[in-house]
Amino acid sequence: MRRLGRILVAFLAVSGLVFLGLIGLGSWAAIHMAGGDGAEVPERVVLGLDLDARFRDTAEGNPLAELAGERSYGLRRTVEAIDRAAADKRVTGLFATLGHSSLGLAGRQDLRDAVTRFRASGKPAVLFAETMGEGGSGTLDYYLATAFSQVWLQPSGDVGLTGLWVESPFIKGTLDLLGIKAQFSGRHEYKSAIDMFTETGFTPAHRENLGRLLDSWSEQIVAGIVAGRGLPEARVRELMGQGPFLAAEALAARLVDRVGYRDQALETVVGTGPDKAEEMDLAEYAASLDHPGGARVALISGVGAIHRGESHRGLDGEGDFGAKTVAEAFCDAVDDDKVKAILFRIDSPGGSYTASDTVHHEVARARAAGKPVVVSMGDYAASGGYFVAMGADRIIAAPGTITGSIGVFTGKVVLEEFWKKLGISWDEMHRGDNAGIWSANRAFSPQAKARIDALLDHIYADFTGKAADARRMDAAKMDKLARGRIWTGADAKDSGLVDGLGGWAEALAQVRQVAGIKAEDPVTLVEFPRPRKPWEILAESLGGGGVAERRILARLQPLLDVLSPAPGVQLRAPELRGPR
Repeated sequence: MRRLGRILVAFLAVSGLVFLGLIGLGSWAAIHMAGGDGAEVPERVVLGLDLDARFRDTAEGNPLAELAGERSYGLRRTVEAIDRAAADKRVTGLFATLGHSSLGLAGRQDLRDAVTRFRASGKPAVLFAETMGEGGSGTLDYYLATAFSQVWLQPSGDVGLTGLWVESPFIKGTLDLLGIKAQFSGRHEYKSAIDMFTETGFTPAHRENLGRLLDSWSEQIVAGIVAGRGLPEARVRELMGQGPFLAAEALAARLVDRVGYRDQALETVVGTGPDKAEEMDLAEYAASLDHPGGARVALISGVGAIHRGESHRGLDGEGDFGAKTVAEAFCDAVDDDKVKAILFRIDSPGGSYTASDTVHHEVARARAAGKPVVVSMGDYAASGGYFVAMGADRIIAAPGTITGSIGVFTGKVVLEEFWKKLGISWDEMHRGDNAGIWSANRAFSPQAKARIDALLDHIYADFTGKAADARRMDAAKMDKLARGRIWTGADAKDSGLVDGLGGWAEALAQVRQVAGIKAEDPVTLVEFPRPRKPWEILAESLGGGGVAERRILARLQPLLDVLSPAPGVQLRAPELRGPR
């Protein structure tokens, strides 16, 4: 009976926690899904922005983390709120804190542009940093900081303007020691996603490509610092890579305006005495804004690795790019007579060729149905991420977006010698010469290798042909831009792979152009598919593994892919998440 009582108490406790969690999730839903129901905005207010918080590219966040008090922002809504605040007479300034931002280069550029527009209204934008680096690179953080009209640094802090650095692991030596043979093929020499398995260092083509990426990113960062700080370009180039700078050194070099503490920096923007402005978090301000009607524009997001089937996203808000989910969203947007255009947000390194082609087809169908499509690229729109974008009416990338990588690869690892080292033997039977083509227990036969090469050649021709048609280029020029090469958004604009540079604001401006919506007319973005309810997120998370489990699997996935690769061809860029 005592054991039964303990079991009953435990059951009731768990049930109570689930019940309270669902109540909390419902409250979260009420707050986050009802526009214009946030806190009342004071008559004089300074907006606070925590740049160390997590920024989400999609609307869905982590409801349990937010219930626990973890702060996060949606990038689009943050940019929109800053733009609205510039014209809001109640808002007297913007105050941001920064240590190390989770944003990629493209996201930082989007925020920089919004802060620059806010400053153009004549209102102060002050940034305080305890440090920008502290044992790591602070180059991108400092680049973001220079958008503000005044930069404060704590006396104990430093400015880690150390330059840019990319590095890549190569595990061929480890595979050789284990008796594992990597058999991968790509199209063509710049398709470097497979190099970590087949090389011991950068190939000349890989080194050339990464060198140009670093040069382009450096040019953008230097130009941003020059514009933000008013320093000569030669002086910025001299300082670039010489950090970290102590607080006094940063002040002397005019990298920062003041050395002090947060309360001192905040006082300069909120003021003192009876006229002191109140402080309000920008997320609360964004929730308080009304969203007038107007032209209805569908917002469809394709974030993460592209695969067949439905998208999945758990409680942590991180997800993937399921072609079925995205394709259905396009179909629903086309069927909605009120939708005037589609804004397709992409942040993806690529993935399945077949899945990418499915979405590409739906983009073409939407345009044929009279629904213009504008693509907005985040940190990554490469390989399959570019495949799904290239058929749009307009493609807008951030200057730092990793894009292109028009190419393909496939392959497998052969574990025959590895099994021998472990004393494991295999036997097999087959019907059909290529029945075991994807078996990890034997190498590709000459006949199988010929089929693999034919498949890769066909897919590369299909990719480059569709890209050439979409971008109105001849095949020879497209081949020079393709071959698996990755570009920054700025270089992609110069070569004609994208149409314009900018973030959310520029993408919306392009939507107005292609849809014939006047600049003064309101636009309402409607998410397709509809945002899921918190209990749906909870059910998916409980059914598909916990947050911690999926994060661990995500870290182990490259190794798991080596030992048990999924058969098929991939349109995927190398694992490079921007400069640091």
